[in-house]
Amino acid sequence: MQISLNEILNFGDLNNVKVRFNKGNNADFDPIKHFKEDRQALLNGHFHNYGKRSFKDGEIVIGLALISNNKWLLFDVSRITRDLGLYHTVGYEYEPLPQFEKYLGRLVIHFHNSVQQLIRHASSVIDECVVHQLLEDTFDNDIFPGYENVNISWKEMSRLINKSNWKTALENQKGVYLITDKATGKMYIGSAYGNMMIYGRWQSYIKTCHGGNKDLKDIAEKYSLEYIKENFRYSILEIYKSTIADDLIINRESWWKETLLTRKFGYNKN
Repeated sequence: MQISLNEILNFGDLNNVKVRFNKGNNADFDPIKHFKEDRQALLNGHFHNYGKRSFKDGEIVIGLALISNNKWLLFDVSRITRDLGLYHTVGYEYEPLPQFEKYLGRLVIHFHNSVQQLIRHASSVIDECVVHQLLEDTFDNDIFPGYENVNISWKEMSRLINKSNWKTALENQKGVYLITDKATGKMYIGSAYGNMMIYGRWQSYIKTCHGGNKDLKDIAEKYSLEYIKENFRYSILEIYKSTIADDLIINRESWWKETLLTRKFGYNKN
């Protein structure tokens, strides 16, 4: 039996309630990423006015963030306390409604938005917002995605690396990995075959940003550690069992450097 969102929230009068469906619209606004890393940035986007007024004084606003495939996470239920009259920025003061706090970050709903408009009167959509899942704890979709699907930023890596499923996956595999500077497109090829394997190698990047590697130290000195944190992305090219000889890993690292031309156009110097 389906359960609608309002069977959980139980608003008797929907005339003063709106729903904002928040989804990424550019590189700077990623609702789920902000939910995990910067809740205030998510709320700033949620209460942002563009070219026209989004809400009115006294309205209750339900905030939903797109996870994927018509799945949305409830992250806020607040009342507008003051219209600031501002546009192209945060336009309101607001107060969270404490009775809904226990559902925030835990309630996942299914809704297919068939129109472009992302701010809707609750009365027109809330019955179509069907409860998909009530999580035991705050939303976290950081289950290890498989070696071939790893493509994470430095900040994501710093948050993920010690999660048990990531740690288990990475500390048991030797491999060749790729670091990409999204600001320049330049790449760096590295390999992991020492203590704790990929996990140990990537841990060193969390601690120092350059992992003790001279090539990357030069980048940190030329720009800054903050530059690396903002622009470097990490992925895995190949994995090998722990029993594979280190020489094979080193040879494969060299092959990838030649193939991707990272000595000529990237950050590898040897």
